[in-house]
Amino acid sequence: MSKTIVALDFSSRQEVENFLRPFDEPIFVKIGMELTYACGLDIVPLVKDMGHHVFLDLKLHDIPNTVKGGMKNLAKLGADIVNVHAAGGIPMMEAALDGLAEGAQGKRPLCIAVTQLTSVSQEMMNNQLGISGTVIDCVKHYAQNAKAAGLDGVVCSVHEAKAIHDVCGKEFLTVTPGIRLLTDDRGDQKRVATPEYAKEQGCDYIVVGRSITKSDDPVKTYHQIEEIMEG
Repeated sequence: MSKTIVALDFSSRQEVENFLRPFDEPIFVKIGMELTYACGLDIVPLVKDMGHHVFLDLKLHDIPNTVKGGMKNLAKLGADIVNVHAAGGIPMMEAALDGLAEGAQGKRPLCIAVTQLTSVSQEMMNNQLGISGTVIDCVKHYAQNAKAAGLDGVVCSVHEAKAIHDVCGKEFLTVTPGIRLLTDDRGDQKRVATPEYAKEQGCDYIVVGRSITKSDDPVKTYHQIEEIMEG
């Protein structure tokens, strides 16, 4: 399974099919809110039927019973990874696993927890979200809660991946968005990095969007990034 997850930030099924058609091998893709809200959850089995692996990025965050019910239904779609917000607490994350176990037809999807979004700076976290301390301390605390709940890993920025492996172990997955090539714009993300730096920091998976999807040759760019991560 590839270490590069391509963010399918599209708004139609046709765009997805057009993008994936040139790939002659299974790749890992992220289906998030934009695509899900445009096409519905049926987009997940569609992409799976095309032979690809799916990270369903819907970031569930609600009371435990509601998350359990949501995950029970999401488990039936066949996604390989799903996620919740770590801010929901340990009981909510445990309920997510219970729902996945009940709904999975076979092996349950991996479940990971979002720590802090890569659009969140320390100033925003302290002054707007009301969370004191540094981003990395908050992220490590959330990661430890996720591990205590039995989750498989977390979503974090590249800059926290090594620290998370230090406190949670090498087997605890780090999935890192905010990956940009040097020539690309940061967009609305604050804590970003290149694939080379992600490799150095020991990230298990990187999520890459516009650097690949907006490339003149997405297949070539995908392979270049994947070679860096596998190299």
